[in-house]
Amino acid sequence: MSDKNKVDISKIDLEKEREKITDLPGLIEFAHNVGSALIKSEDKGVIKGQAMSAMYAQTDQQFGQIYEQMELLMKQANELRKRIDVSERIYSCQLNFKPVIGEIYHLYQRDDGSDFLSMIAPNEWGRSRKYNELVATVKLLPDHTWEVLNAPNDL
Repeated sequence: MSDKNKVDISKIDLEKEREKITDLPGLIEFAHNVGSALIKSEDKGVIKGQAMSAMYAQTDQQFGQIYEQMELLMKQANELRKRIDVSERIYSCQLNFKPVIGEIYHLYQRDDGSDFLSMIAPNEWGRSRKYNELVATVKLLPDHTWEVLNAPNDL
C-alpha cells in the first residue's frame, strides 16, 4: 500500500466517530446511511398550534351539544313547574265536580281573585260569563297533575 492511501489512526477522533454509529438507528435525529429516509425536523410550535385548534373546535362542539341539552332540560323543568303551579291552584279552588282523567277543563279567575275550574270553554259562556280571566286550559293526567294546554298569561 502506498503512503498516500495509508490512514493515520492517531489522527482519527474515535469518540467523534462513535457518535456516527448506533445500535438503534431509529432513535437518532439524522439519516443513518445514504439509503435512509429523510428526517425533517418539524416546527413543534405549528404542531402544537394545530393540535390546540383541533382541541378547541372539538370541545366547542361538545359544549354546544351540552348547552342544547341544558336548554331542553330547562324547558322541561319550566313545564313541570307550570304543571305544579296549575295543579296547586286547581286543588286549592272550589271543585263542584269530580274531574275525569284525560278530559279538558278550564281554570278561571273571578273578579274577587278566587279561582274555579269549569268544563265550559271560554267561547261557550255567552253573556253569562262568570269570570274575569282565563288562567289556563288544562287536561287531567293519570298522575292527577294537570297538563297546561293553553295559558294566555304566564303562570
